[in-house]
Amino acid sequence: MLNAIALAAGERLAVIGPNGCGKSTLLKTLIGERRLTSGKIWLAGQPLSAYSRHQRAHRIAYLAQHDEADPGLRVEDYVALGRLPHQGHTTAAQDSAITIADVGLARQTHARIGTLSGGERQRAALARALAQTPQLLLLDEPTNHLDHLARQRLLMLVRRKGIATIAVLHDLPLVSPFADRVLVLRSWQMVICAPPDVALAPHIVMATFGLESYTLPHPLTGQPVRFFAAPSGA
Repeated sequence: MLNAIALAAGERLAVIGPNGCGKSTLLKTLIGERRLTSGKIWLAGQPLSAYSRHQRAHRIAYLAQHDEADPGLRVEDYVALGRLPHQGHTTAAQDSAITIADVGLARQTHARIGTLSGGERQRAALARALAQTPQLLLLDEPTNHLDHLARQRLLMLVRRKGIATIAVLHDLPLVSPFADRVLVLRSWQMVICAPPDVALAPHIVMATFGLESYTLPHPLTGQPVRFFAAPSGA
C-alpha cells in the first residue's frame, strides 16, 4: 500500500522497481482503468472520481507500453488524435505539427504508422500525448525501442515541457537526470519516495534490484555519474 504522495505542478516523478511490483498498475489506476480498492486520488484539488472520462482526458495524457495504432494512419492524423478532447477550442493541425517536430519526426509527418520503426512509433505516441496538452503526463516505460541517445533525448524533451509527469522507467541510469523524485516499489509496497540521490542509495538499490550502485565523477565535467552493476562474482 502506498503512503500519501503529492506531485507538484511541473514535477517529474520516476517510478522504479522489479517486474511485477505494481508500476504499470499504478498508472492504470491513475487513469481510471483499474479500480481503486483503497485510498483516494486527487487531481487539481478534486477527487479523481469527481471527473468525467472526458474531463480526465482534458487533464491527463497516458502513454502505454504498447500502443496498437492503426498502421494505415498517417503520423499527422495519429498525433492529431491527442487533440480530440479539445475539439472546437484549438487548431489540431497546428498543435500536432508542433509536437511532431518536437519529437524529431517532421520528415515523417505524412508517413503511415505501419512504415515507422519501433523507436519512431514510440516518438509518435509521445507526440500524441503531448498534443493533448495535459496537466499530468503518465508514461509507462516511454524509452522502449529507443537507442541510448534517443532515450536521453526523449526524457529531456519531456523535462523541458515542464508538465507534471509520472514515468515508469526500466533503465536505472536514466532516472537521476530526469526525475525530481523517485518512487521505489517492491512487492506492491512503497520502499521510498525521495530525490534520486536518496532513493538510489546503494543499500536501497541492492535490496530492490540486487545490483551494486556506484557514483563516480565524469572524467570531463566532474559531475557525479551513477553506475549500476551486478555484484562481483554474481
